[in-house]
Amino acid sequence: MALSMKEKSSLRHDKTPWPDAIAADFERERRNPNGCVGNALISESDKVRVWTIRLRPGERFGFHRHVLNYFWSAINAGKGRQHLMDGTTVEYTYQPGETRHESYGPGEFKVHDLENIGDTDLVFMTVEFLDSPNKPLAIPDTVRRAA
Repeated sequence: MALSMKEKSSLRHDKTPWPDAIAADFERERRNPNGCVGNALISESDKVRVWTIRLRPGERFGFHRHVLNYFWSAINAGKGRQHLMDGTTVEYTYQPGETRHESYGPGEFKVHDLENIGDTDLVFMTVEFLDSPNKPLAIPDTVRRAA
């Protein structure tokens, strides 16, 4: 059975106001949707995009928008904080090999960020499926060239 984030228990889940810098970053993403769902695009075909996210303790990957069906897998154990588009802040622990699947209908999406609040690197691999109900968001050519 493919698990989604709906089945994942959080360490923290609240709607306290975000710091000004986080709120400003969210507003920038709202005005200019960010389709880079990882900090490195490592492979791309006509079917999938494969991304990694690697964050050192204290690092944050800014707001980005998921519009495609995808899954992610945690490469190692860690602890992260996310600010979600509904104003919620959540914190989770992750285990090596933990995998979650997300899917979106036409016009649906999710916006969030990710901050490493643990004491080890936080590493994920994300695979997006390009044949999803929504068209892929544009990504900068510089990101694509790196892949």
